[in-house]
Amino acid sequence: MQESLLIIGVGFMGGSFSLALQKNGYKGNIYGIDIKEEIVKEAKHLGVISEGSVRLEDVTVFKPDTVVLASPVGTFRSIAKKIKPLIGNNTVITDLGSVKGKLVYDLQRILGNLYVGSHPIAGTEKSGVIHSRADLFEGKKIILTPTDKTDTKALEKIAFLWERTGGVLEFMDPTLHDWIFGAVSHVPHAVAFALIDAIDKMSNTTDLFRYSGAGFKDFTRIAASDPIMWRDIFLENKENLLKTLRVYKESLAKLEELIEKEEREKLTEYLQKAKTRRVSLK
Repeated sequence: MQESLLIIGVGFMGGSFSLALQKNGYKGNIYGIDIKEEIVKEAKHLGVISEGSVRLEDVTVFKPDTVVLASPVGTFRSIAKKIKPLIGNNTVITDLGSVKGKLVYDLQRILGNLYVGSHPIAGTEKSGVIHSRADLFEGKKIILTPTDKTDTKALEKIAFLWERTGGVLEFMDPTLHDWIFGAVSHVPHAVAFALIDAIDKMSNTTDLFRYSGAGFKDFTRIAASDPIMWRDIFLENKENLLKTLRVYKESLAKLEELIEKEEREKLTEYLQKAKTRRVSLK
């Protein structure tokens, strides 16, 4: 029997997953469900999906072997509860969400042990299926977050699908995942959004954005990301995000103090240490 896969939430990430699989030899049917009819039509026109629907109930029509949750993470629990009675007993489920932690255990409780959490460390500030890229995951880390209850064959199946996209697999505890990515992904996005907000507040007499250069645009590029997606990520990973923001504010306060007191040598040390760490990144 031919393989079949259903993507729920046919946006940039879900669309890229589909195109990446097709590019690398996936011959099965790829279906899509989204809340907007125009998105379903566009995804079909772009060749991202073969058929689609706006009704979750049509899971029973598509009868997929694999279901991929690619909507905002705040929707995962409610979608999981709705599709659980509709999917087959052997259907494997994964997701593309940027938050794991408690969410993984909640989804496993709802969906069973054939659920496997995954998080591709790839993306851009763009959103929408029209921006989907077949090469998005090539050479990028793909974090899989199995638990001690995760079905071995389900894990193997999801790992194989990700390998077909060109991604590089890494396995990680769900709780550790949220601490790590709260620091290196979620806080940078929060800071970028906050900086745009601050500059906007200071632009009441002069439009400061008119004078922004390449540095400002590079730093704040990610503030052009989907607000709904990032709202859900911030709230789902609230505890880790707030902890990391406190540490960030301490570092910012230290920088402010060094500037205010004109501590030239210590300021140079502060900046040099940050520069050295940044240059060391691969």
